Amino acid sequence: MSIADRTVQTTWEGPLASGAGTLGQGSSGALDGLPVTWAARTEQPGGKTSPEELAAAAHSSCFAMALSLKLGENTTPPQQLDVSSTVTLEEVDGLPTITTSKLTIRAKVAGLDDADFARVVNDAAALCPVSRLFAGAEISLDAALV
Repeated sequence: MSIADRTVQTTWEGPLASGAGTLGQGSSGALDGLPVTWAARTEQPGGKTSPEELAAAAHSSCFAMALSLKLGENTTPPQQLDVSSTVTLEEVDGLPTITTSKLTIRAKVAGLDDADFARVVNDAAALCPVSRLFAGAEISLDAALV
């Protein structure tokens, strides 16, 4: 049984290099109207988004939720979590491939030492559905208490 289904439609016009797309018809409406282009993906964003940026947003927000849950289960709920993801697109065997997602986590958590924090971060990594989706990619974690 599904916990959630979310849909976003992209409408693309023109060839890859000079064409453009727009996200729309999303389940929440939050992404409606966001423009996407190949140039935004591989050169300068210029106010447009890309699949990699959207994947990074999905990974960082998912991981923040998973870590918040695991810290709460540890009876050390976070005061603040700052989670960023850098998703990398590279050419692999002649094909554009998302190869890595580098998560950087900075956390304010009272009553937790570095070793326990590392354990909880690893538990969150195993829980995060987007991390599991990216299982074929290299996912690195740089986590620190502040």
